Amino acid sequence: MPKLAGKNRKKRIVRLIYSGWGQIKIRNALDLIISVMSCLPPFQNALLLTQALTHRSYVNEQSQLTENNERLEFLGDAILAFLVGELLYQKYPAMNEAELTRLRSNLVKEEQLAQLGIEIGLGELMRLGKGAIKDRGRSNPTLLADTFEAIIGAYYLDSGLNAVKNYLHGLFIPVASHLVSQQSESPSFIDAKNLFQQWALANFASNPEYAIIDVTGPPHAREFTAEVRVNNLLYGTGKGKRKQDATKAAAEDALKRCQWQ
Repeated sequence: MPKLAGKNRKKRIVRLIYSGWGQIKIRNALDLIISVMSCLPPFQNALLLTQALTHRSYVNEQSQLTENNERLEFLGDAILAFLVGELLYQKYPAMNEAELTRLRSNLVKEEQLAQLGIEIGLGELMRLGKGAIKDRGRSNPTLLADTFEAIIGAYYLDSGLNAVKNYLHGLFIPVASHLVSQQSESPSFIDAKNLFQQWALANFASNPEYAIIDVTGPPHAREFTAEVRVNNLLYGTGKGKRKQDATKAAAEDALKRCQWQ
């Protein structure tokens, strides 16, 4: 995990508390300082960190604010995919492309990013609107994962690629090692979409086609429904908090119907 902050960083965090965090009560400031110092990356620009923690629902309730963390989330998603891929490429030279792809997918999926978000204290640090808080947004896996990605995007803009790489290595290497050790014992490690594609190609010489057929829920807690078809025949449906999770669930449903699981 990242090292504790020094004196200069403590001063930056105090400025963050008393400038960008006006809604936080003074009696909670010490807990926030400890969380930020011990778990989050060492930001130079407090405004970038504040933006990374700011959900759209919070901005909607604050007339003086216009920027949320969605653009940073987009950037962080791309950086995570690249740096985690590079990490695995260097750490596991014996793995083939398919194995590396499956491992990366498991490392950057919503559940894993949400767990990392919990570990670094994002649940309490996220700036959420009242409605999102009421809907248990602080424990919502989608919001936690999205905010984690935004933190990575913001830290890249703040300190550069090498700093992000060093931070992510401390988080992901233990998780990757655990997943690899469990690979032979855990069927869920295998990507369902890849398996169903193999089945479709073997039986019909056609690739599966996925589509999002329904979206429900408020903006901060969307649920997607996906379907998968082969030669226009429906084989499975699934739901998820993200489109990729819904399509994966659809593939898992299709595999069950094909008696692969």
